Amino acid sequence: MVKNNKGLLSAISAYILWGLLPIYWKWLHQVPAGQILAHRISWSFILLVVFLSVIKDWGWLNQALKTRRTIILFFSAAILLSMNWFIYIWAVNSGHVVESSLGYFINPLVYVILGVIFLHERLRKDQWLAVGLATIGVIYLTVLYGRLPWIALSLAVTFGIYGLLKKIGALSSLRGLTLETATMFLPALAYLIFQESNGQAAFAHVSPLTTFLLVLAGPVTTIPLVLFGYGAQKIPLYMLGLSQYIAPTIQFLLGVIVYNEPFSPAQLVGFALIWAALIVYSIGEYYVWNRRASIARKQEA
Repeated sequence: MVKNNKGLLSAISAYILWGLLPIYWKWLHQVPAGQILAHRISWSFILLVVFLSVIKDWGWLNQALKTRRTIILFFSAAILLSMNWFIYIWAVNSGHVVESSLGYFINPLVYVILGVIFLHERLRKDQWLAVGLATIGVIYLTVLYGRLPWIALSLAVTFGIYGLLKKIGALSSLRGLTLETATMFLPALAYLIFQESNGQAAFAHVSPLTTFLLVLAGPVTTIPLVLFGYGAQKIPLYMLGLSQYIAPTIQFLLGVIVYNEPFSPAQLVGFALIWAALIVYSIGEYYVWNRRASIARKQEA
């Protein structure tokens, strides 16, 4: 029970930190999204190298680099993660926090669809209902906006496929992120050097606070990941699944209440359809977990 409590607290802490990320990116609104992304990749990689060196966890690297499949998977994952990070940073600082939160509400259902397409998983009736409700919600918002909610869909799809690649891959989250940021480190560093040579770099040129916040991009990225990794090992999957709605909920509230982004009653209808889909999905996942746990207990008895 103590382990579960610590695990749940760890997972919730990770999602709260992810939910508060818009505040951090808003503090860096004067820095172009491309530079923020490059600093996030660079400082995350440096911090991960230091951390893995301290705990002496490099034995996996040689084997990983010998496997072509692993290299291709994590190179692809690095590109998708970079795209996701860039879109999110740009969206937040362009006044689209609410639509960004929608992307992470949709994300669990994207996992379900990807599982059907690529892993040949079969959907239960409740999952079909959840996907159907979410689809109706997205179509409704598309008609309402007069365009696809492309920010939300881009975030959901890039992170969904990223999650699929991580599921297929054989490395832990920290090791995988190290390999992903290593893949993008030299391009990110080259971009920052290019910006410096052109006199357009923000680092050490805008204000000490901005420079500090850019360096902080490393811990801001890796600390929630460590907390999430610990929590994922200690608590049941349904708890982890329910906890993931904390982050987009905080983002949504920040967008509406703190940053005063427009949110009409008509938009609420579309979001309500997607929230209903998530409720159906979560209840179904809980019952499946509970049934499996009951069967496991009977087998142990």
